[in-house]
Parts: sequence; C-alpha cells; structure tokens
Amino acid sequence: MRTRDLSYWLFLAPVLLALSMVVILPLGLGIYYSFTNWNGIETGGFIGFENYINIFSDKKFMAALWFTVKFSVVSIILINLIGLSLALIVTSRIKSSNFLRTIFFMPNLIGGLILGFIWQFIFMKVFDGIGSLMGVESLQGWLSTTETGFWGLVILMSWQMSGYIMVIYIAYLEGVPHELLEAAEIDGASPFQRLRYIVLPLVAPAFTVSMFLTLSNTFKLYDQNLSLTAGGPYNSTQMVAMEIFKTAFVELNMSYAQAKAVIFFIIVAVISLTQVYINKKREVEL
Repeated sequence: MRTRDLSYWLFLAPVLLALSMVVILPLGLGIYYSFTNWNGIETGGFIGFENYINIFSDKKFMAALWFTVKFSVVSIILINLIGLSLALIVTSRIKSSNFLRTIFFMPNLIGGLILGFIWQFIFMKVFDGIGSLMGVESLQGWLSTTETGFWGLVILMSWQMSGYIMVIYIAYLEGVPHELLEAAEIDGASPFQRLRYIVLPLVAPAFTVSMFLTLSNTFKLYDQNLSLTAGGPYNSTQMVAMEIFKTAFVELNMSYAQAKAVIFFIIVAVISLTQVYINKKREVEL
C-alpha cells in the first residue's frame, strides 16, 4: 500500500466516501442510538443495555426470528438444489439451452413487491379455483394459515432466486475440463459417479458463493413478506425485517427497533461468516 501514488487514492476516494456515508456511519450511529432512548428525532438519555435485555423477553421478536430461521434453512436448500439442477440442464448440450437460461433467469428481474402480489393472486385465486373445481380442500384458503403462508413464501423465494443461483453454477460448470469427464466416461464411470466425484468437487466454490447469497437474501427478506402475507395470520408469518420495521414505524419505538436491528445484524454476520469458513475448508479438503 505504501507504493500507491496520489492518483490511486484520488480515484478511490469517492468510493470510500460513499461507503463511509452509506454504510459505516449509519451503522455506527445505529449502534449508538440502540443504547439510548432515541425517538427518531431526539437522542434522549443513555439507558445502557436496557433495549438489548428487553429483546430476550420479547415473544414477538423471538417468534419472528424462529420463523425466519426455518424459512431460511428450507429456502437455502431448495434454491441451491433447483439452481444446480437448472444449471446441469442448460449445460447438457441441448439445443434450446440459451432460451432456457433466459426463461429460468427472468423471475429474478421482477421486483419483490410485484412478485408477492402475483403469487398472492395465484395462491388465493388460482389455487382456490382449482381446489373448488376438483374438490381438493388443501388447495383452498392458501395463505390463511401459518403452514400454507410459510410454504407460500418458500415457493415464491425459490421461484425468484433459483435462476440467479443457476447463473453462478453455470459459470463454474462450464469451467470443468471436458477431458476429465471424457476420461471418466471411458473408464466406465456412470453419469452419477461423474457428477459426484468430478463435477461437484470442482464446483465447490460455487456452493460457497451461492449459499452466502441465498442465506443473506432469505434472512433479510421484507418486500415479498409484506406483499404476500403481510405477516398474517396474526403475525405468524412475520419475519424479522418486518418485525423490526413495525417496532420502529408502527409502535414508534426507534431505539428498541435499532437494538433489534443490531442483534439481527450480528446473527446474520456470524452465520454467514461461519458458513463461508466451513465451505472454504471443504473446498480445500475436496
């Protein structure tokens, strides 16, 4: 870094300034406000760890956190399985591969709010119509229970993100040397054996990137949660981001909401860094 000249730092200064103003400064102020009685306008008095202590007895926050964890675990598994499957399909030398890549990626281009309203119509109107026509009660009244609301969010998130994750897997799959696959095929390895012992170890870095992206996106989900279920019924499908938002702008308890946001940030950061560390370690072992 000592060898960098003045022009290097001049070019870097706008980025560092923007990062400081948009990320670092708000994060520092948020942590400070969480230790005060801040109401959104005035800082108020310093109250120490009172907000943080109250979080652990807040049943609504704990319920939202548990729902978010369950949703994230299921969504991460499904999104990566579907994304990898789609990537294997479009890299299998079929004629319509470019067309399929476009079709699979398109849901990721739709905004979260619009996507939520689209799937709300599908679940509440289309599913209900099919259920009424065929006499299947399980298809009627979707999003009216906690269980169907949970799976509705999982379906929506999987449909939206699978195409994006597919692109990441495609980039690594196309980097697998064909000579290795041809040699394994000549030696009598089955398609499943080639996938397990050659393809998957070579695309291990893709799992690290994809799991990090899906983990961070599922934990921070808000738009789709708002437009699809709005946290209902009775806040049973409310995720952490929505719970924090309601604490701040509905209950007008800004400092308490900020403390929740700090705790949430720490949880997501710890889980994400742990996941990256474990996957990186597996890459070396493979």
